[in-house]
Amino acid sequence: MKIIGISAFYHDSAAALVVDGEVIAAAQEERFTRIKHDASFPLEAIKFCLDYASLNLSDIDFFVFYDKPFLKFERILESYFTYAPKGFKTFSISFPSWIKEKLFQKSNIIKLLSSIANSNKKIDWSKRLLFSEHHLSHASSAFFPSPFKEAAILTLDGVGEWTTTSIAYGSNNTIKILKEIHYPHSIGLLYSAFTSYCGFKVNSGEYKLMGLAPYGTPRFAKLIKKYLVKINNDGSFFINMDYFNYGHGLTMTNDKFHELFKDSPRNPESEISQKIMDIAASIQAVLEEIIYKIAFFISKTTKSENLCLAGGVALNCVANGFLIKKKLFKNIWVQPASGDAGGSLGSALAVYYIMLNNKRIVDIHDSMKGTFLGPSFSDKEIKRELTEVGAKYKSYSYSKMIEKTATYLSKGYVIGWFQGRMEFGPRSLGSRSILADPRPKEMQKKINLKIKFRESFRPFAPSILRSDLEKWFDLKVDSPYMLFVAPLKKAKRLSTFSDKKLFGIKKLNVARSKIPACTHVDFSARIQTVRSQFNRPYFDLISKFKHITGCPLIVNTSFNIRGEPIVLRPRDAYKCFMSNDMDILVLGNLILEKKIQPNKLVNNYKDSYALD
Repeated sequence: MKIIGISAFYHDSAAALVVDGEVIAAAQEERFTRIKHDASFPLEAIKFCLDYASLNLSDIDFFVFYDKPFLKFERILESYFTYAPKGFKTFSISFPSWIKEKLFQKSNIIKLLSSIANSNKKIDWSKRLLFSEHHLSHASSAFFPSPFKEAAILTLDGVGEWTTTSIAYGSNNTIKILKEIHYPHSIGLLYSAFTSYCGFKVNSGEYKLMGLAPYGTPRFAKLIKKYLVKINNDGSFFINMDYFNYGHGLTMTNDKFHELFKDSPRNPESEISQKIMDIAASIQAVLEEIIYKIAFFISKTTKSENLCLAGGVALNCVANGFLIKKKLFKNIWVQPASGDAGGSLGSALAVYYIMLNNKRIVDIHDSMKGTFLGPSFSDKEIKRELTEVGAKYKSYSYSKMIEKTATYLSKGYVIGWFQGRMEFGPRSLGSRSILADPRPKEMQKKINLKIKFRESFRPFAPSILRSDLEKWFDLKVDSPYMLFVAPLKKAKRLSTFSDKKLFGIKKLNVARSKIPACTHVDFSARIQTVRSQFNRPYFDLISKFKHITGCPLIVNTSFNIRGEPIVLRPRDAYKCFMSNDMDILVLGNLILEKKIQPNKLVNNYKDSYALD
């Protein structure tokens, strides 16, 4: 049984291929088109899935879309009539796109899929094209790939059709929805409203708000709970829409919201004040309180020791770490592609298990294959693309490549790392990554400002050998997908550290641990644990780095710069490498040094990024 799941038309479009219950391939469309958060129909991602498995379009038994457009349109119409005539401008802008492509999606999807048909076989679309509910797709993506036979399931996002939060219970090949919270009451939209108010972009800047929170104190949390959101003991909540515009307007917040905080929204390029940091800390604290109360209710209701999480809010790794610390569940598993991209995978799995009633076999870890589900390139293919762009490279044996790369890292070089299959989801996990030594205190600032071209406060994740995890961090569970935050062990902190006289971003410049490049201002880190069976080259590299330096972890950030998707192809990697101050590029067993690349190419690639 071959099923392709599809998410599209809103943000982070993606496609996933499931064959007899096994996750074979998955990728976001943005990686192919080079348009960040691309919402277009994922034709390139679908073509990749077919090519990877050597399949024709006619070989696919079912195509399933991750939500139901008529239900979503019903919600938009009803919201408009609720707020009319206030929402007319918003409605007039969105209505044409709904009529043209979003509402009658069945015929539109059939037309788009037919455009890439690679055989002359006639396809009976009436039997093969299905639609899943949005939150069922999320819940399926969370439970079915998890390592649990049964589990409570919590999905949290902005909004699907009507649902914004859902509680479910999964057992073997079934999922039962227990409770839902509906639009406009949304923890995801609440957090996005604060993201917008603090000067970051909705649907992409929420993680910036999360990273900013430790620089502040939650002094506005009581104000938020008094005026903006009522939180019940079971975690259900009620948003006071008098302060928000997202139900009917073109902005997330309104004048009443701005009066409450005694200021207008922050200009995106302006300096970040201590007040903005305190607001970030406050909404993060409120988010964690809501999630904790919901999780407490789920644990009492389902009696399960296991919890699965999905939806965009599940990417808030600080809240996930907070849940682990509270020990409400013995085990917690988070879908690494928790956002809308993961809905493509969840919809395919929902058809296979729920609709077709197939038996589910549980893997001891999970069935995501480390999320390495995208395209890969052989050394021969890499050489061809590098030759086409005029790059200079040297080829080594595998062991020599690992040794040289680890040595470069130990000398403080910043390295672009390109190996194996691309990751599915928003995190780079050692396949398309930028790597560095975590020990130099200036490394965080260097990577943020001179390589990623982004805000200096943004923290970096450490990739650590699983066997060394508990020697360095207060975390006792695997975190292979970089979705849990945990504190650094006190023994690894500097005893001479002090930042009591410093405020805000100035705290960033003070070394506070033996690994300052990936220690946040509250001594936390977003951790990725690495095992050999999921990514052997990455495991071997960190092991060699440990042999050279005694340090069992390295800095890992996504292989892209601000405003760009993570690289997919060798030529994408080279373009990114040539646009900034990275020192070394490693693709397969090939190593490129920046200093021997033609100067003309360096200038051309920097110019091309400036024009993008």
